[in-house]
Amino acid sequence: MAVADKVVTEISCHARGVHHQAPEAMTVIDIGGQDSKVMRLEGGTVRDFVMNDRCAAGTGRFLEVVAQRCGVALGDLGETARQAVKPASVSSMCVVFAETEIIGLVTSGEPPADIIAGVQASIASRVASMAGRKVGDPIIFTGGVALIDGMAAALAAEIGHPVTPAANPQFTGVVGAALLACGVT
Repeated sequence: MAVADKVVTEISCHARGVHHQAPEAMTVIDIGGQDSKVMRLEGGTVRDFVMNDRCAAGTGRFLEVVAQRCGVALGDLGETARQAVKPASVSSMCVVFAETEIIGLVTSGEPPADIIAGVQASIASRVASMAGRKVGDPIIFTGGVALIDGMAAALAAEIGHPVTPAANPQFTGVVGAALLACGVT
């Protein structure tokens, strides 16, 4: 017995979920646990996208590692980063090397707030590089990382445009999948 008769990509699901919430959206930034994506939309349809699925350094999993190494609860990362005096420079593009860099910063006595703020800036810089110069407003932020306080502001600072987290950003893709499955346009 066949159950599925159609295959829909995660990219299409996120685009549809965002279009449902914010029909005027031109750009979607999705940072989840395992990858990050930037999608350009026209009328809710994906026109272009770029995806980083080879390295976890710009993902939620990386933030989990940072929280653990800094002794901070994941939900407190944003509040802790707001206390930063001088955000640390975290330049490694690989999660393994970045983790080693963070361990070195912790060992040398760098305050957790400065490390976390530096990591947020580093993730924002990577995503801004993925986005390039063709970012259209409004920009909607999806994925679990959008729940981390300060990430939208860090992205906005790097990209040079306001970034708005979606309502319930961790569910945007699944809402889009449900809408596509039901044939809602």
